[in-house]
Amino acid sequence: MADKPADHHRGVVLRTERLSPHMIRIVVGGDGLADFAISGLTDHYVKIVFPYEGVDYPEPFSVKACRETMPRELWPRLRTYTVRAWDPDARELTLDFVVHGDEGLAGPWAERAKPGDVVLMLGPGGGYAPDPEADWHLLVGDESALPAIAASLEALPEGALAHVLVEVDGPQDELKLGTAADARISWLYRDGRPVGELLVAAVRGLEFPEGDVHAFVHGEAGFIKQLRRHLRIERGISLDRLSISGYWRAGVDDEGWRAVKKDWNREVEAEEAAVISA
Repeated sequence: MADKPADHHRGVVLRTERLSPHMIRIVVGGDGLADFAISGLTDHYVKIVFPYEGVDYPEPFSVKACRETMPRELWPRLRTYTVRAWDPDARELTLDFVVHGDEGLAGPWAERAKPGDVVLMLGPGGGYAPDPEADWHLLVGDESALPAIAASLEALPEGALAHVLVEVDGPQDELKLGTAADARISWLYRDGRPVGELLVAAVRGLEFPEGDVHAFVHGEAGFIKQLRRHLRIERGISLDRLSISGYWRAGVDDEGWRAVKKDWNREVEAEEAAVISA
């Protein structure tokens, strides 16, 4: 009997590069990416699969088979990362990882990654690209949103007006952001403050240009909740002009955040609807 088709892409690390003290770039390639394709979105993402060491998984390996046949505590762990770039001709996928020493799962893996290492991935998914017809663009995020913000800036048409607010630990974490747009880029240095505190203040204090805005606002869930309320209620931005989501939540690992994210989103939407309808 023929093997079932794989539910994942199997790449290999081609090269790595440290972009800043807290950002590592990994370029993945190989024949296992032959079916990989993206559709022009700038927030395309993959879910990197991390099997537990020493566990015998079904062969041929598939995440679906693991979930159907194994206890939940042995399911491979998934971590979501934005596609920074995809070169279909060279068959090279670029992913940027936020790293903080031994903290987390994917960051330490990225620190140790070397050419030839196997990378299993689900996806890609995604849902945003900057609307070239918008009068101006608002791009806001912490380090986790930086790859998507960088890709969005590269996709903006020449001369498009964009206000960009990025919060990082300090000036050493700034990255060069290329764009043909008229981009007003502000780097906010956290310097020990809570994640997103500076972003919330900066967006609230921003003088919005006239006209139709298309916004991308992503990062830690706590400040995202505050900014969603501000942008939807105080600024009056409709949901169809706003891509906003908590990529992660402080104090909760990725599995824990995924387990509660739908309920969290429903609560936020219900609170928002109540205020709007009052």
